[in-house]
Amino acid sequence: MKISNSGKLSISLICFIIGFMIAILFQTNQSAELRDTRDLWEIRTDLQQEQQIQQTLYTEIAANEELLQEYQEQPERQQIKSLNESIEILKEQAGLTEIRGEGVVITLQPLFQEYENYQEYPELTAELLQFLINQLNDYGANDIAVEQERLVNITPIRNVNGRVYVNNSPIGSLPIEINILTADPERLINHIEVSESIDYLALENIDIKTEKVTEIVLPKYDGAIDLDGLEISESQEEGGS
Repeated sequence: MKISNSGKLSISLICFIIGFMIAILFQTNQSAELRDTRDLWEIRTDLQQEQQIQQTLYTEIAANEELLQEYQEQPERQQIKSLNESIEILKEQAGLTEIRGEGVVITLQPLFQEYENYQEYPELTAELLQFLINQLNDYGANDIAVEQERLVNITPIRNVNGRVYVNNSPIGSLPIEINILTADPERLINHIEVSESIDYLALENIDIKTEKVTEIVLPKYDGAIDLDGLEISESQEEGGS
């Protein structure tokens, strides 16, 4: 099949967009660079996160190789249609679209509701929140939002001047709401109720309340995308048919 120059240009442009979306999907979290030192817990957490990203990347590479083979066997018009459909799927996977579905709402709140003057009001740390997020991912969370901040692979979670920032925005003090989309809400709830997160948060006088919800709406990721390091490479065919 011979493809016109305009068709080649369209396909090249769409392929670039797909590459861009994959770069967003798999860009590693750089928040660790902001810390001067890391303890054993932080190192273990970061290692688990990197292993998850690597495994997901291998799966996506295999899927995209198969998808590319399908594109090559299609007519030009169908190729462009299929690529556009793939772009929309990648945008959804990267968190760049609003999404809704069945899931779980987790509320982090003070373990003791009444606090006297001599008792310090509990505060959530970035390390505790990151540990909880990692466990939610292990237990089947598909998409997560902390308050109104959608989590994506480039989301930094860090402490800034005693406050927790997600996507460069402070999430405020307790209570804090975490919305999770998952294919099996009951399984996720059962795992969380016996997880290490319960114990770690209890040590900081923080309680976890879980609730199954039939429909949750997660906002799209609305932050800036860093394109540093992303390059467009052009190849010129010689001869050709």
